[in-house]
Amino acid sequence: MSHIAVIAKPAGLYFHKQAIQYETAPFPQMNNFTLNRRRFLQGTSASIALSTLDASGLNVNNPAKTYRVALIGTGWYGKSDLFRLIQVASVEVVALCDVDKNMLEAAGKLVSQRQKSGKVPLLYGDYRKMLAENKLDIVLIGSPDHWHAMQAIDAVKAGAHVYVQKPISVDVMEGEAMVAAARKYKRVVQVGTQRKSTPHLIEAKKNIVDAGLLGKISHVEMCCYYHMRNNGNPPVQAVPDFFDYEMWTGPAPMRPYDGLPHIRWWRTFKEYGNGIMGDMCIHMFDTVRWMLHLGWPKRITSSGGIYVQKEGKSNISDTQSAIFEYDELNCVWQHRTWGTPNNPDYPWSFTLYGEKGTLWASTMAYDFIPQGKGEKIHKDVVYEKEKYPEDLTEERIELNAAPATRLHMLDFIAAIENNSRPVADIEEGHISTASCILANMSMELGRPLVYDPKKRVVVGDAEATKKLVRPYRGSWVHPDPNLV
Repeated sequence: MSHIAVIAKPAGLYFHKQAIQYETAPFPQMNNFTLNRRRFLQGTSASIALSTLDASGLNVNNPAKTYRVALIGTGWYGKSDLFRLIQVASVEVVALCDVDKNMLEAAGKLVSQRQKSGKVPLLYGDYRKMLAENKLDIVLIGSPDHWHAMQAIDAVKAGAHVYVQKPISVDVMEGEAMVAAARKYKRVVQVGTQRKSTPHLIEAKKNIVDAGLLGKISHVEMCCYYHMRNNGNPPVQAVPDFFDYEMWTGPAPMRPYDGLPHIRWWRTFKEYGNGIMGDMCIHMFDTVRWMLHLGWPKRITSSGGIYVQKEGKSNISDTQSAIFEYDELNCVWQHRTWGTPNNPDYPWSFTLYGEKGTLWASTMAYDFIPQGKGEKIHKDVVYEKEKYPEDLTEERIELNAAPATRLHMLDFIAAIENNSRPVADIEEGHISTASCILANMSMELGRPLVYDPKKRVVVGDAEATKKLVRPYRGSWVHPDPNLV
């Protein structure tokens, strides 16, 4: 048997049922604007995606090995990533780790029902003990953002390949260290930016962008207008005995405990992540970079703040704009957690403006609109409900994202089998993550920033360069890209 360890999203990336209700997607806007045009199909997009994997040398129907897998972070998306892997690869989930004992035990039972062996994985509260006691092939990381770097680096040092959720880090030097560790220990690290494995977006890249239907592209707009900024005022309270708050906090600053952080509560604080820029912009910016073959931006500028939703504890921006500059191309981001979207059909999306036409695209669909005469092209998201009926009974599943995540997992396994780079390699995830972090820094400092990835400094800005590393709490030691 081979050994794999998986790093998933934390035990806390699910949504408060009273705050947000949904059936097939985490945001109600998705249901409202897509149900009237959604087609349940498995067509050209799926064929293109699968042919890409076949060309990589992986037999997608008969995985060559049984991989030993572990998951860190057994919340909503951690389990979702793990279940997609179980659906497409021969794996044995040998261990799970979470600081919430209740969530951990529930996840163990669910995994035993989903994997072929029927075994309940070993359960751990400390991921370091799990890595020390098990020979793992793959580790999935679904913990909160402030844990991604340390857990991923420790997993590759232990010999595992890693699937880590986005954003990969909360500061730029964490990301540099993750790339350095992956290269030093020769491990495959796939980032959960699965838009690169989304069938209809793969098709859009091939048939619209790469085919030249847009012509020269010199402007990109990206946005998120979901009302997703949790902003309550819960009272400080005692930590429950089933929850290890000290370990959950780890290297991050420790806030007064005011309830379980799982229900999207932690994402509303800068202490644990990078706000909506780090949560949502990274997906769209990463997809745009992939489609247009873009590397590091030449300069990043951002402004924004808390302009409307001032009543709660949240300290992340509710309004923000950013510009990622390239030669003769600006990629512009905007988010608002209030008001209405500029296009109700595309509330979380990107738009490529070319001299010959425009491409609107999201997780749900794409629309090509030619300049002047010509044929408009529309495609919807691919679903696989009949092929994977268990999706229909999985709690909080994003049905629109499940096919993309399955393809992303197959690409991950193909990279392991072929000793190659996956489509969402850690270096690409680092560029996208760090660019969003630098945008937040630009907003905070009130000036544009130019990052030099070779020297690992912000050019001509000592104050900003110092902010490339967040201080760690207590005895936790920040990873050094030169010493991993």
